[in-house]
Amino acid sequence: MTAAANPVTRAVGWARVQTRRVSTLWRRSLQFRTVLITLGLSSLAILVIGFTISFTVASNLFQDQVDRALASASTATVAAQRILEASDAADRASVQAVTSSALETAAGVSGSGDIALFRAPGTAPAAIAPPDFLSRDLGGRITADLRERVQANPEAQFWQSVELVDGEGEPIPGVVVGSQIEIPGAGFYELYIGYGLADAAQTLSFMQATGAVGAVALIALLSAITLLVVRWVIEPIRAAAATSRRLAAGDLGVRLPVRGEDELATLAASFNGMADTLQSRIRELAELSVMQQRFVSDVSHELRTPLTTIRLAGDVLDGQRDDFRPATARTVELLRTQTERFETLLADLLEISRYDAGSVELATEPTNLVHLAGETIESMHQLALEHGSELRLDAPGGHLDADVDPRRIRRIVRNLLGNAIEHGEGRPIVVSVDSNETAISLAVRDYGMGMTEEDSARVFDRFWRADPSRRRSLGGTGLGLAISLEDAVAHGGTIDVWSRQGRGTVFRLTLPRRRGAEPVVPPLPLEPEDPEATGPGSAPAHAADTASIREVRDA
Repeated sequence: MTAAANPVTRAVGWARVQTRRVSTLWRRSLQFRTVLITLGLSSLAILVIGFTISFTVASNLFQDQVDRALASASTATVAAQRILEASDAADRASVQAVTSSALETAAGVSGSGDIALFRAPGTAPAAIAPPDFLSRDLGGRITADLRERVQANPEAQFWQSVELVDGEGEPIPGVVVGSQIEIPGAGFYELYIGYGLADAAQTLSFMQATGAVGAVALIALLSAITLLVVRWVIEPIRAAAATSRRLAAGDLGVRLPVRGEDELATLAASFNGMADTLQSRIRELAELSVMQQRFVSDVSHELRTPLTTIRLAGDVLDGQRDDFRPATARTVELLRTQTERFETLLADLLEISRYDAGSVELATEPTNLVHLAGETIESMHQLALEHGSELRLDAPGGHLDADVDPRRIRRIVRNLLGNAIEHGEGRPIVVSVDSNETAISLAVRDYGMGMTEEDSARVFDRFWRADPSRRRSLGGTGLGLAISLEDAVAHGGTIDVWSRQGRGTVFRLTLPRRRGAEPVVPPLPLEPEDPEATGPGSAPAHAADTASIREVRDA
């Protein structure tokens, strides 16, 4: 059973593989599709035309043979009838001799040896009437229907298609023509003459074979012509596709060769013009970007000197604030806070300019994200309490190290926590850390106002705010999330966001445990398990909620 099934299984498997290959080639190759479609439609057209011509020729050829047979049978019948009418035989033997002579004449005139003679029913019996005659080849081939028609119409001819036998005993197509003759003194007889159509069948077979060979040759010729024409058209398209891929890869100097003045040459010239324009625009944008980066960097550096002076002067004034009047003391305090904010803005601008210039280098080391998150939460604990939010850490399985730059990851966590405190509406904030074989995820969940889908799509834009009228209570620069995303991408990771209005927001940082590890599967889901939760008491309780941050750090 197994030995018999193996060849069948192999054949089925081979058929499936070939089917998949043809399907893939059909999807990917325009040349293959064009040739195959042309071949199929041409074959269908040739098949229809061939069948039509073959049927028409066969019908005409058969009708011509039938007409010849009818004419020959009519001539033979007239010749036999004349012999019978010219005879004065009065006895049975003489009548039989004359009848035999008439049949021989009919055979000679018609050129057929297949002859039958039957006494017509209803003829009065006569003593001199000759017996019926039937040649061996017509035995059993004359149907009752043909005889009835001949008997009902003595003056007409009738024919019928039959299968005769040639000299070698092989069946051949033929027809039998029937009519009536009168034997003087004996009455009416039915005369049937058979005609073989072997020559016509051979002619038709030869014509069909020639047509089939011609059709195959024509299909092969059409396939070759189509292949050549399609290759002539497809090659420039392939060259354009390859050139566009190189252009997309950054090779802005590549161009298509322009040959001739036809549509393909026009396409190549248009493509080259587009590439020239694109190269010019990209060069202009690159120069503008470099100038912008240099401007931001230069301005930031130039502002540091006066800012340092202002900071030193502010520190001196702040140290003597108790000696000033209340209004002056408040002014000194505002000067100090805004100077600090200005310094933060300059630092963020310098960091953004480094990313834009591509000059950021990571100082990676094995880092435990649970400990890092705990330290960051502890440093921002007092700020969260001032806003009425409680920070919670949930780390069920995220205690594995990852090769990251701890300073940049700590900045990401601080930015995410600051954003959650800013928009958390005084509700609990949950920080979750988990890991798997490929990645480590850190998610920050707040239960604040949330955002729309349009706002979520722009949340990482520089200086963008979901609600411009909302006052920044933490004094952010508007670059925190943009810098956080750049830090994550520099590590080969991502930051995803989920948010619903009135239900809060989730920011999920996912980092590969090793650089270049693919694919990375986030260990934490983006959408929380409690998306419908709202209100201060809706945050889920975790085992880590009851533990202090310091206990988590010391774990």
